[in-house]
Amino acid sequence: MFLDENFLLNTQTAKQLYHGAAAACPIIDYHCHIDPKEIWEDRRYDNITQVWLGGDHYKWRLMRAAGIAERYITGDASDYEKFLAWATILGKTIGNPLYHWSHLELRRYFGYEGILSKDTAQEVWNLCNEKLREEGFSVRGLILRSNVETICTTDDPADSLEWHEKLAADDTFRTAVLPAWRPDRAMHPETDDWTEYLKKLENASGVRIDSYEALKEALKKRMLFFHAHGCRLSDHGLSRLEYVPVNENEAELIFRKRLAGEKLSPTETNQFRSVLLLFLAGEYRRMGWVMQLHYGCLRNNNGPMYRRIGPNTGFDSVDNSASSADTAAFLDTLAEADSLPKTILFSLDANDNAAIDTIAACFQSEEAVGYIQHGCAWWFNDHFDGIIAQLRSLAALGYLPGFVGMLTDSRSFLSYPRHEYFRRILCRVIGEWVEEGMYPEDMKTLSEIVRAVSYENARTYFGFTGK
Repeated sequence: MFLDENFLLNTQTAKQLYHGAAAACPIIDYHCHIDPKEIWEDRRYDNITQVWLGGDHYKWRLMRAAGIAERYITGDASDYEKFLAWATILGKTIGNPLYHWSHLELRRYFGYEGILSKDTAQEVWNLCNEKLREEGFSVRGLILRSNVETICTTDDPADSLEWHEKLAADDTFRTAVLPAWRPDRAMHPETDDWTEYLKKLENASGVRIDSYEALKEALKKRMLFFHAHGCRLSDHGLSRLEYVPVNENEAELIFRKRLAGEKLSPTETNQFRSVLLLFLAGEYRRMGWVMQLHYGCLRNNNGPMYRRIGPNTGFDSVDNSASSADTAAFLDTLAEADSLPKTILFSLDANDNAAIDTIAACFQSEEAVGYIQHGCAWWFNDHFDGIIAQLRSLAALGYLPGFVGMLTDSRSFLSYPRHEYFRRILCRVIGEWVEEGMYPEDMKTLSEIVRAVSYENARTYFGFTGK
């Protein structure tokens, strides 16, 4: 039966593992894009559209594919009209994870057991909006309702982290909200606003950035500031991981050329980004941070729409040209210098699963279980088949019991059922192996694996202690 208590659990073993080991585990959301200010202010939403559709480019892409006019997606239509447009197309989105996620969210937060469609839109609109007015349905209430132990936001090196400071000092809120270092803007000297960004970084660090060495000094000072605020991991959004060996003298020349207003060649841009990423990785190693590398994304493909409504609005795609040789060479350069930090590799191209698992195996360390991780099925891959493919590849070529598990990568406070979705699929995959006779029915060991992947590994790997 659709979305009953055994949703996706197709064996008795899967049911036992999910209900007995996975379901009650707290959530560690180690990568997301939610706004810490909204958590501090404990924002309340006027209606379901604001909390559910605002900023959700997953839903926006699907609505465009179904022929919905942009006015009802990011335009000036009313919140109800936008909700109605979503409800109208959702009912036929068979095979899309948004059908599952949306109904899980309606059940878990609002108690709605039906199916959202054009015919039920008014009923769901009224029910959800009434719930949102109740105590416990503010942002903090939604987080606590979801059993979230730790959240890592995505923060620029120049950010003040004022909201993290306030949340850390607030003993009334039990979820730890920690910053995660995202230095992407510093690493793109080819962009028009790069020198403008350096001024912002200067103001935050107190370092005059007039050389590559000064840029490194400014970044080091900000890393110390982030570390003091609980940051223990970085995140890099890379279109491609193109590693070009270069020394720091060349990086200095490239920096000065760009600062003088000259245009950099693609080779110079890649050289600069490579040497800066090597430097940052070494600092992460020294500070005990985890490095996350997200790559394989082709961004802002629709020029007219990018100019009209900006980035992160649903016009990105999978880039299938990531280089395994570059990934291996980058990690090897760090290993040679004893500068390789704990690292999580994410690729948007599911064809990279085997490459990531086998490259990761080359650089494991006794310092941590799963020192180099194959990140969870991400963005365009966090659907039923994509999650299964990542789990099967990791299990076949690596060490599944050491996996740090799922994240939301979301801008919505209603996205936490994605962890439930992942855990159900994890138990399904393991259950099938057991009932096909490929692994013994050792429920003690199996439960330990499920709890570890669902929660415990992330807590240990990142060194989180809760609040």
